[in-house]
Amino acid sequence: MRSGMTFESFQKGDRFLTARRTVTESEIMQFVCLVGLFEPLFIDAEYIREQSLFGERIAPGSLTFSFAEGLTVQSGILHGTGLAFVGLERMKLFQPVKVGDTIHVEIEVLDRKKVESKGGGIVSFHQTVRNQRSETVMEYEVARLIRSGKQGNPVIKTGA
Repeated sequence: MRSGMTFESFQKGDRFLTARRTVTESEIMQFVCLVGLFEPLFIDAEYIREQSLFGERIAPGSLTFSFAEGLTVQSGILHGTGLAFVGLERMKLFQPVKVGDTIHVEIEVLDRKKVESKGGGIVSFHQTVRNQRSETVMEYEVARLIRSGKQGNPVIKTGA
């Protein structure tokens, strides 16, 4: 597998697009059971159909975030160069992800700050999760500690 981008190779305004994935009912139920979200909104089909705002099963926002982070990692931009998840800010959910929705993530570099003592720097990203209709379902800003290129990792830019 190729190496991800180093701190120096990220520039403010750089944009990346992840692959897509379709969310299944099985994945939603596995996540709900794994983390203990035993809420009628997620586990009771009659409640969902008769009393929820959406009338059908939806993914918890925390699952949508987890899928978005997985798609980000799978893009390769952090492979071997991502050192730590530093922070999360301004998360907004605009609409639910439903069974059968296909999501992807649009990533934009907001800023970067060198951290000499850590061998790299902090890169801040704005991430927009969209469904198959290009509707925004979630947005958030995330900061990650990224390894410096001075340690010999090759730089491969994956998007424009």
